Amino acid sequence: MRTATGFAVVVAASLSAFACVQFDTRSTRTGTPLTAERPFAAGGRIEMQLESGNYEIVSTTDKRVRIASDDHIGDANVEVTAEGTTARVQTKNTPNKFRATIEVPAAADLVVHLTAGNLEIGAIAGNKEIHSNAGNIRIVVGNPDDYASVDAELKAGDIDASAFGGSKSGLMPHFTWSGPGKRTIRADLGAGNLALKR
Repeated sequence: MRTATGFAVVVAASLSAFACVQFDTRSTRTGTPLTAERPFAAGGRIEMQLESGNYEIVSTTDKRVRIASDDHIGDANVEVTAEGTTARVQTKNTPNKFRATIEVPAAADLVVHLTAGNLEIGAIAGNKEIHSNAGNIRIVVGNPDDYASVDAELKAGDIDASAFGGSKSGLMPHFTWSGPGKRTIRADLGAGNLALKR
């Protein structure tokens, strides 16, 4: 009984956080959009520590990693560092309604830690590891045959893995898939929805 009660508290807290992400529309201080970038070649690993907000990760033909926010910046700051084959992107003190676009090379391994919010990842060739406490995640996966495995789980919500022929929903949904390719997708989310699309 104690375990079940503890689980209910965790799910309730996650759902509460998700509700805040979805429906909090308070105004925030505006200013000059924030930008940061560093040269970075394709084929490396990009780690991201992102505080609450709405983010879009897109590919670029340029050899760089770049983040650019909108003008709802509040007290936020953004940073990009790169050393060898590893780059890091970090956002801090993000306000309500914070939005940013992150440009990365078309081929890169991504590791994303998102406090809460919405995240869209475009067609980027590489392994993907995603962690989020609450919000919606959408990943364009391209050809499913490029992947060796998919392992995704949520505390509560829906997993739409139509690109891999399946879906899961409810409490603690868990989706796995194996294929002939080399890439992997790992996703560990709190309350929200995950979509894996072609």
